Amino acid sequence: MATILVVDDDVLVRYFGLDVLAEAGFEALGAKHADEAVAILENRHDVRILFTDVHMPGASMDGFALARYVADRWPDIGIIVVSGLAAPRPGDMPPGARFHSKPYNSITVLTDVRDLLASRSLGSQRSPI
Repeated sequence: MATILVVDDDVLVRYFGLDVLAEAGFEALGAKHADEAVAILENRHDVRILFTDVHMPGASMDGFALARYVADRWPDIGIIVVSGLAAPRPGDMPPGARFHSKPYNSITVLTDVRDLLASRSLGSQRSPI
């Protein structure tokens, strides 16, 4: 079972994402902003997918910056970015990351999760850095 980290400052949206992923058979973890997400990633070496919103007030970085940070530090983690307010501009997202507009389609998101897991052979645990 792959572990997915859902990052969204809106608790209801975060729980919706957690529920969708858990019902699909994934272990889903939640974080309310980028700083909490980085702390989780530093302590958990089983996260295979980052699923993040773009706008997270009060965090040191938005979802685009978090996606780039994670791609640089943990390149084996697949990345899905979602937003109801902003579409990615050139350079916003790391190569290979997927974007979905909110409200997102759960089936399409789950397809991307499975594709990212398969394309990166993310079945084994990450090594700590």
